[in-house]
Amino acid sequence: MLKTLILLLPLLIKSTTARIGYFWHITDMHYDVNYTTLGDTSKMCWLGRQTNGGVRRLQPGPFGDYSCDSPWALVKSAADFMKKKHGDNIEFVLWTGDAGSHAASEPQKLLATMQNLTDLLRHTFSSQFVFPALGHGDVIGHHNHHHHGHPHAMTAHELYKNVADMWRFWLPSEALTSFQKGGYYTIENKGNRLRLIILNTNLYVRRGGASAPVRHPEAAASSSPGADDDPSGQFEWLEMVLDKSLRRREFVYVIGHAPPGADERGSSEGGPFQDKFNRRYLQIVRRYANIIAGQFFGHLHSDTFRVIYNDLGEPVNWLMVAPSVTPWRPPSDSGNPGLRLFKYDTDSGQILDYTQFYLELEEANQKGKAEWQPEYNLTTYYGLSEVTPRSLHRLAETFRHVADTELFERYVRATRVSTQPATHSYSSYLDSSSSSGLVDLAGSQGCEGACQRRHYCAVTRVAYPELQRCLRDDAVWSSRAPPTLAAPPLLLLLALTPLLTSR
Repeated sequence: MLKTLILLLPLLIKSTTARIGYFWHITDMHYDVNYTTLGDTSKMCWLGRQTNGGVRRLQPGPFGDYSCDSPWALVKSAADFMKKKHGDNIEFVLWTGDAGSHAASEPQKLLATMQNLTDLLRHTFSSQFVFPALGHGDVIGHHNHHHHGHPHAMTAHELYKNVADMWRFWLPSEALTSFQKGGYYTIENKGNRLRLIILNTNLYVRRGGASAPVRHPEAAASSSPGADDDPSGQFEWLEMVLDKSLRRREFVYVIGHAPPGADERGSSEGGPFQDKFNRRYLQIVRRYANIIAGQFFGHLHSDTFRVIYNDLGEPVNWLMVAPSVTPWRPPSDSGNPGLRLFKYDTDSGQILDYTQFYLELEEANQKGKAEWQPEYNLTTYYGLSEVTPRSLHRLAETFRHVADTELFERYVRATRVSTQPATHSYSSYLDSSSSSGLVDLAGSQGCEGACQRRHYCAVTRVAYPELQRCLRDDAVWSSRAPPTLAAPPLLLLLALTPLLTSR
């Protein structure tokens, strides 16, 4: 035991001298070129669209509206704030997709929108690298996924080439080659042991709802062998890169647009990924959990997280979902715009903390000035001593408490980015879309009963069959005893130190 302690001491000493770094995460800007303060808030804040009877709702503000996507003033204020708050002393920026409006449908206009936002981030962070991921609406659009018959229709690979040319300033040649193949790439940081893997989650998402069997058209565009089970060969590539990182003793961040697992506000049948892709992704994460130091996604327009467990029920990894810049969050909830700044150990990739920033939209519109401010600090807000699968598991277990709901209430407030819920935001869609037979007993202004259960199950059951069991099996929900977990090695070492030194 004493020999083990001596071998571990260099690691303990090194951890106290680790270099601290920062990176931004921005996602789902959904810039709408048609937004105008003269527009109709019931019609995406577009001009010339009136409600029945010719009566127009209140006009939207200069920085946006909860019923609409982002105006330029909002996305510009976000970039300006990032630069002012932490611009020159950051390591990189993660941009996880969905540049254009939810109403966008023409490929050329979507590319023009992406170019505008690319130019904005490039000029904002002229000395830093931005690592973007494709969103499911970036190259295909939300409403007209195939663009059949459109005079400027493109294949998926033509779109990859166009976007690769756009992002050439940030990506090395090897990453560009990979991106042009399938919209994914990896970044090797030669200065430390951290590698970034940027996925194209469009290859796995469903189109037309969680229960729809049809994949995103980009998946069908792949002509590689076994494309039906591995579109564009991304899974094979991912495992190859992770295996290489394992041999090199690298730590890895996995980045993408749509996360695995389910949206806590969506259907109980599943989430963005097809089930077989969700299962395979989780298998890979479990296999390489020891070197995956973090997973970062967007898409849900919500501030949440997920815990991934191994076959023994032990927490082995986590993923963070950052809230969107756009305030509009379909189908039935909206929130303030958000930005996230991570603090991490640049050698190990260990996430140490993050600060969530937000813009109080109504206040900004009233003042005519965007004043972004901190919403919360992760470790302080939830009382965490560290950011690990184990600590996030323990946090998630408190979401089942009925008597003491303080931490869960904080979590729900964070998911809404400090906005009050709309009168229809939770109970209406739980009663109508959930097939679990649960009824939300809290009413529209709270999140208890079915709503609370839904959040807990979405956070802790990323595999769809486990999610469905959690939602439907009262025994799973009522059990208050978390899985038996082995003591963390460092805590065990510290506990044994007095015994060792007393001899």
